[in-house]
Amino acid sequence: MKIGIYPGTFDPVTYGHIDIIKRGVELFDKLIIGVAINSNKQTLFSAQERLAMINNEISSLNQSNKIIAVKFSGLLVDFAKKNNSNFIIRGLRAVSDFEYEFQMFGMNSKLDPNIQTIFLPASENNQFIASKLVKEVAKLGGDTSRFITPYINKKLLDKINE
Repeated sequence: MKIGIYPGTFDPVTYGHIDIIKRGVELFDKLIIGVAINSNKQTLFSAQERLAMINNEISSLNQSNKIIAVKFSGLLVDFAKKNNSNFIIRGLRAVSDFEYEFQMFGMNSKLDPNIQTIFLPASENNQFIASKLVKEVAKLGGDTSRFITPYINKKLLDKINE
């Protein structure tokens, strides 16, 4: 069974993330979305909230139960090994993403040479969507409906207004 890992903070999950999930699930027998608990990043949503939002968004995509979402912390290669996966999916929006992701690929390859990284470029409509920018637009009162689902938009606005 080929198992892919799609890791990220998903703070919040965007249409760009959903696009990568839809395309990634076609490549594997099972796709595990790893919701990262990263002490180096300040997230707006807790790990549990991010996991719940991801689960809501994948429920309509998951007709064959090929997608699961779980929280994880620690090294990504350890998470992949624990889940019997040799494949990590990373989405790329721009050249700046590639530079960072290529460094991560190099480090992960040194930590475990059996892990392969698959880069999926963002679809044309999603190349500029970043969770960080979506949060900023929402905080400034802008319309985020083209970047996130109505469910995520409500969660984001509720969180900002807390």
